[in-house]
Amino acid sequence: MAKRERSAYLQALEFDNSFPIEQAAVDLWLKDLDNPFRWSLRPLLQLVLAILLHVVWFFKRLPLPQFSAHATLQRLICWFCKHFVSYEANLLILRHYATESNLLNFLATNSQVPDTELVQLYPKKIDDMLDDSFVKHDQELFRLFKELGHWHRPSRAKQAAQLNWQAWQPVSMQAFQVERKKTQVVDFESAHALFMCLFCLLLTREEYRDAINGFNLDQSLAIRLGELTGQQRFPEMAYNKFPLYLIGPWNLGQRFLMHGFFTEYLYAALNTLYLEYKAEHGEPLAAED
Repeated sequence: MAKRERSAYLQALEFDNSFPIEQAAVDLWLKDLDNPFRWSLRPLLQLVLAILLHVVWFFKRLPLPQFSAHATLQRLICWFCKHFVSYEANLLILRHYATESNLLNFLATNSQVPDTELVQLYPKKIDDMLDDSFVKHDQELFRLFKELGHWHRPSRAKQAAQLNWQAWQPVSMQAFQVERKKTQVVDFESAHALFMCLFCLLLTREEYRDAINGFNLDQSLAIRLGELTGQQRFPEMAYNKFPLYLIGPWNLGQRFLMHGFFTEYLYAALNTLYLEYKAEHGEPLAAED
């Protein structure tokens, strides 16, 4: 059967590079949008799972003993990714770990706090995410912000050659290893709708509350990186904002998706600066573990 041509709008997106984003990420996302599962079953699935999520959320907020099952959560998600989540969505998930880890490590190495422990979450295949990585993904963000302490705004932005690039790891699509299976039919957004119910059930209420509000640190991260590099547009790219205002699971799917786009935007913009540095000075020294 002939492949259906994309709509005029989606064809336009193939050539819209107004936002800094790597073409590999755009191509993966557009292929995920081509997934017929997304347009047929996802609306119903998201409605049912959104109701279920709020039921679980209410249950977890009751004054009952709290429980968590991190290992079970990791195994279930990785098993589901291997067998049912689309090839493109799996690659987008792996990319997200790398892009966000790069942003956090760049902030750490260019802050005034020496010897900050760097984030080590750079999975190359689904099995690499079995080691508590979904929970660590949030906890490492909170740890880093705490260890860096209050932000000391630089008096002026730095040029690419003045920035510390030792911890920067450019994302290579060839480094990711995802096995294709015929059962991998679930699109990115539908997979997240399933995962968010599991997260709510298998984390304590405080862990889950922190995880869904951690997105709002996007704006704080953008402000800091923007002031370091002189990129005043960075804060505008953050959809999730105002971290002091805690919110619940409403509209969680969109907020999660926009968090993913945000990290892709900032990663691409900083990687452009890194390539400028590399062209003039060669490879930076390897970062210490």
